[in-house]
Amino acid sequence: MEQALLHKQYTEKVVPELMEKFGFKNPHVVPAISKVVINSGFSATSDKNHVIYVNDEITKIAGQRPVTTKAKLSISNFKLREGQPIGCKVTLRGRAMYDFLARLILIALPCIRDFRGVPAKLDGQGNYTLGISDHTIFPEVSADGTNAIIGMDICINTSASNDEYGRELLSCLGMPFRKSSSDTTPDEDQAEASEAEVEPEAVEEAPAETTEA
Repeated sequence: MEQALLHKQYTEKVVPELMEKFGFKNPHVVPAISKVVINSGFSATSDKNHVIYVNDEITKIAGQRPVTTKAKLSISNFKLREGQPIGCKVTLRGRAMYDFLARLILIALPCIRDFRGVPAKLDGQGNYTLGISDHTIFPEVSADGTNAIIGMDICINTSASNDEYGRELLSCLGMPFRKSSSDTTPDEDQAEASEAEVEPEAVEEAPAETTEA
């Protein structure tokens, strides 16, 4: 079977780049993506139809049927009963994982309005979690046929031993991390500052007040 597009990029481009940058001697110790977990929660008061709807939408996006997560404890203040459905999650590995990441990085994220990159903070162990508030950014979902907008957390687990390795791995795969102020050049900073300024021609001068003698 032919390799997934992102997997091929990892083996042919990312592995050599990481070996050169970090001095890895063995390609088998180069950090890699282990799995991707997609998790979406819903209110404890959600009806059965909404639970089915969320599961169906996540199935379209992930290409794999999720499992329904249930409450382990009863909490009266939240109207939560033990065993009540509170969300769904799906774990992707192998080709399904790479196919999903390709759609996320190349298609879904660029569809976000005024998109300027995703936060570059990892969890301290080389893993990355991204929150999505609108699932209709994915091409598999039609915004016209949705009953409700749902959010989700996308957890990307890597074999990296620290955040530096994990961040560089994801960056080489195309994850559009948001630039920090220390990463921008003086020219880029000046360009952003110019965008924020109002052009003089666009401002109409108020007529000067006259006083009668």
